[in-house]
Amino acid sequence: MSSLSRRAFMALGGAAAIGTGLSWRRLSGQDIPGRNTDALTIAINGTAQDAAANQGLINAFNKVHPDIPVRITPIQGADWSDFFAKILTLVAAGTAPDVVNVATEGTQLFAERLAYPLDEYVMRDKASMQEYFDDVHPSLVESFMYQGSLFQLPMDWNGCNMFISSKAMERAGLSYPDADWTWDDFHTNLRAMRKAATGSFRPFFWTNRLFGGVVPWLYTNDTSFIKPERFSGGDWMWKQFYPKQTGRSGGYKWVQPNAEDAKVVESFEFMQELIAENLASSPVQGGGNELVSRFSEGVIGMTPAGGYWVEGLKEAGMTRSDYDATYFPKMRTQQHQFGSAGYAIMKSSKKRDAAWEWIKFCASLDGMKIVRRKPDSCSARRSWNTELYRNSGPKHWQIFYDTLDKYPTTAPIPAPPQEAAVETALIKNVTNAVTGSRKNVKAALATLQRDLELALVKE
Repeated sequence: MSSLSRRAFMALGGAAAIGTGLSWRRLSGQDIPGRNTDALTIAINGTAQDAAANQGLINAFNKVHPDIPVRITPIQGADWSDFFAKILTLVAAGTAPDVVNVATEGTQLFAERLAYPLDEYVMRDKASMQEYFDDVHPSLVESFMYQGSLFQLPMDWNGCNMFISSKAMERAGLSYPDADWTWDDFHTNLRAMRKAATGSFRPFFWTNRLFGGVVPWLYTNDTSFIKPERFSGGDWMWKQFYPKQTGRSGGYKWVQPNAEDAKVVESFEFMQELIAENLASSPVQGGGNELVSRFSEGVIGMTPAGGYWVEGLKEAGMTRSDYDATYFPKMRTQQHQFGSAGYAIMKSSKKRDAAWEWIKFCASLDGMKIVRRKPDSCSARRSWNTELYRNSGPKHWQIFYDTLDKYPTTAPIPAPPQEAAVETALIKNVTNAVTGSRKNVKAALATLQRDLELALVKE
């Protein structure tokens, strides 16, 4: 297997594994500048420029904690899986950072093998932490729970909403969709856009990945390609900080493949129909950089994205009135998907107390204002998210955080500890399932089921 979970197992097995079965570049302590200093080392997925952009945050932190020197270390990965793989190599080499910025894709991998739970720190400082949790939706917090413990504080997040070209709507004579619009409404709007368009215009464009790919269609059809379950536990969190909440858990549990579920089949058949009618693109591999450019050029009618798109569209020359965003259309439910990110303290760190002070400061409102200055991602804090998008987002910018408030069952992308292998299995089979004739759907999903069974084997 070439999955991250397999690689992680090998890397954590000891230094002898390095250089034999691992395909990424070998890292050493020299990859972390100042590794032999007393600085608290924070690893981020990014470039040296990204690290330098955090200097203002370090300066503000050191005004409060002058006794804790901090060094931001960029480790550039082609994607989150690549970044996590490089962190795992550092762990195996004995040169792990103290703190790592981890997205939802890696939360359970880190929680199971690498990260130190925050429970004791959160409860120790519960008086001061209450203000943070009062400002953060519990769904974001629950996404960072694993087997009853909390491993990260949500810093930023993005729900999967539907972005719509104003020009395409006007040309087709369409109005802004109702909040509870349906798959049928969506289908009808695509046909209207197609009929009114000329040239290379595509009514709907989507990418083949976990976020914004096929998963939001599964969620709004009350299903997923991995059976959604929950861990027990977590009462310490919910009783203390969200006493009015009910039905919360010890975290999401993804262990049973569910690719052949009738509602999964139905969702894939819907996407296959859109493509067959030339209303939707075949799913494109990769991220959204090219997609931003194409959307800004007016050749795409609708596409899934989150609040992170607002800054990118502005930089591409779009004004607030050139587009809008709305909730994802519903089938059986209107459950949305989201992804989040936050800092995790490494088990191997000898500076856990200092690491917690860093995380706590970044989660404070003062810290959040420094961390998130532009609307290039939604803030976990409801209050600061309002300030980010009030004067820069599209007309209905409120739907970004309302995706959580209006639809409390909205859930994170399926990301078990074997997330890399799971995502590989999904991506490999999606195109086969939705292109060609409808008879391809069930055959491709049967293959996906078998691939997931292999991917989810506990190592």
